[in-house]
Formats: sequence, C-alpha cells, structure tokens
Amino acid sequence: MARKEFLSYGLPLIEEDDIAEVVDTLKSNWIAKGPKTHEFEKQFAEYIGVKHAIALNSCTAALHLSLVAAGLGVGDEVITTPMTFAASANIIIHTGATPVFADIDPVTMNIDINEIRKKITPRTKAIIPVHVAGHPCEMDEIMDLAREHNLFVLEDAAHAVYTQYKGKLIGSIGNATAFSFYATKNLATGEGGMVTTNDDALAEKIRILSTHGMSRNAWNRYSATGSWYYEILYPGFKYNMADIQAALGITQLAKLERMQGVRLQIAERFNEAFSKMPELEIPVTKDYARHAWHLYILKLNLEKLSIDRAQFIEELKLEQIGTSVHFIPLPMHPYYRDTFNFQKGDFPQAEAMFERIISLPLYPKMSMQDTEDVIEAVQKIVERFRR
Repeated sequence: MARKEFLSYGLPLIEEDDIAEVVDTLKSNWIAKGPKTHEFEKQFAEYIGVKHAIALNSCTAALHLSLVAAGLGVGDEVITTPMTFAASANIIIHTGATPVFADIDPVTMNIDINEIRKKITPRTKAIIPVHVAGHPCEMDEIMDLAREHNLFVLEDAAHAVYTQYKGKLIGSIGNATAFSFYATKNLATGEGGMVTTNDDALAEKIRILSTHGMSRNAWNRYSATGSWYYEILYPGFKYNMADIQAALGITQLAKLERMQGVRLQIAERFNEAFSKMPELEIPVTKDYARHAWHLYILKLNLEKLSIDRAQFIEELKLEQIGTSVHFIPLPMHPYYRDTFNFQKGDFPQAEAMFERIISLPLYPKMSMQDTEDVIEAVQKIVERFRR
C-alpha cells in the first residue's frame, strides 16, 4: 500500500525558537535591515571563518553583486557548469558578460576541471563552480587554474552550507562565495542569501551596491546615531536582507549541526538500501569532502529498467512520494539553446546525466518512517520494472 499522505519533496524545519525570534523582531520596530541582519552577518562570518559576510535577499543577488563588484561586463566571459539552476548563468547575462559552459564530472556531477581548461580564452575573466547537491568541487585545482590565468572565482554554494573541502568550509576558499537560504535549503530564511569574502574592497562595494549604491544604509540613517545625509556612489540595487529573514537565520544557524545530523542519517540509510540494487547508483562522497546532503540525487541505471526516468517519477508519485530533478542542463532551455546555438551533444556528460537522475526527499523534518517509506517505494518500483 502507498502512503496515506503525500510526502513533500522538501520542507523547512521551523520550530518554536524560530517563531519566537521572528515575533521578537516584529515587536522591535526594526523589520527591515537592522540589528538582527548585522548580527546574522557577524555570526555567519564567524561560522565560515571569513572577514566579511553580507546578507542579501537571495543567492541570485549574492552572485550578481559579486560579479558587478568584481568589474565583470560586456565582452567578458564567465565559465560555469551546465548542470545548475538558471540563476548561476542568468546573472552572467545581467552583467553583460557571456556565459561559457564546461561539462561535468559524471562521478560528482560538479564542473570538470579539464573541461574548464578547454574553455579559457583571452576574454575569460571568472569561473563560477557550483557545489552540486552539497558535494564540493575540486577547489585546489580550480584556484590554481584561476591564479594561472588571473581569474575571479565566485563559488555558487546554494547547496553548500556546511560543506567542507579538505577540512575548509566552503565560503572561505574562493574570492567570493554565494549562499542560498531559500525555504528548502539546509539553513532556511524563506528567501535570502549571503556573500562571504576576505576581500575588504570587494565586501565594501557589495554592501554599497546592495542598497541602491548609497553611502549610508537605512540602519545608519534612521537610528539615533545616524544621519539623514547620504550620497549615491554607484547605480546600485535593492538586494539587502531584512531583519525578519535574519531572525530566522540566527536561529537556523544555531541548530545547523543538529539538522545536518538528521540529513546525514537519512542519506546513510538511503545509501545502505539503494547500494544493494544494481538498477540504482548512489551518490559518491570523495575522501576530501564533507557532504552537506542538500540533495540526495539517485542515478537510475536505465539499461537495467524497462521504464525511463519520467515514468519512474510518476510511479513514485503514485506511491505518494514527491521528487524533483537537479537539473535540466541550461543549454537545453530555449533561451540558452537559441541564443548561443547549442546543439545536442555539446555537453554529453550533463545531457546523459539528466536522463537518469531523480532527487529524493531529504530534509530534517522527515521522520525515519518517512525515510523507510521512500526506500520501500523505490524498491517496489525497481522490482516491478527491472529487466
């Protein structure tokens, strides 16, 4: 029998401490950017081990401002992976630069360092590695390559709060790193993002750009010690985080280790069950990595099954299990395909991977019974449709 209730693909863990902190913010008279935003930035910078953390309204804003502050523009090229969400490349377009895609490593699903090398030209100015699912990219090799060609490295860590590479937390390696605190992320503020960096000048410019390019932000202007006077230093954006979001960030960060423990427990149980089935391939964690387990991406060995990935998803839906797919490669989407004339076969590893991947539910609000229900549903479908 299928579950009686549908198991959502992803839900945040919101507890009484989260609610109390938001209520405290609502009662404080500071609901826009204010003291809690600054406190969240301070705590997050200390957690990552960097000099600067700038809280913004999304990871997209964090990516965009990082490139703008780094001086990217028309005529420049930025290398990133085709296996990512649209934001990773859309922000390149918004700066006037051109996105250049480098195919993936089929083991980790992250950008392949050898493919990056092939795509570097005199116009290349930056690399955006994406830590897919929470597994880190080969950052030593990427940073060495960037230094060799004088390239800016902006890490897309939308999946990678808690991820470590060779003992270093992601967020402390590249020139800048962008995090996401969207509702389904490991640390959730509803909407929200963060830039981390050790570059003083870059951090200062991002802060100014995030509030219309003003020399003084709203907190400075409206507090007892502030001043009404400000100057517009750049044609900036409205990208700052608000205290309501930051309140959630503070409490979520405080229990991140506990939430990650649940994610790891679920991932290990999935690995134990699915590794016994030749029709399935479980995610790999390299020796140098601490995986954040933002996603659990199961690979189907389609030659051993009589159904394709789309049908597998429909069968899981009948079993009351929600799923997703990460990702439809960007060169397959109409805008990128048509604008840059991409053809089938241009990114063979990403294209082949897309045909066989399913993201299963994995989040700390899940119970172990939920976990077992997912396993039972997957096993039932495999047994029914194995060749």
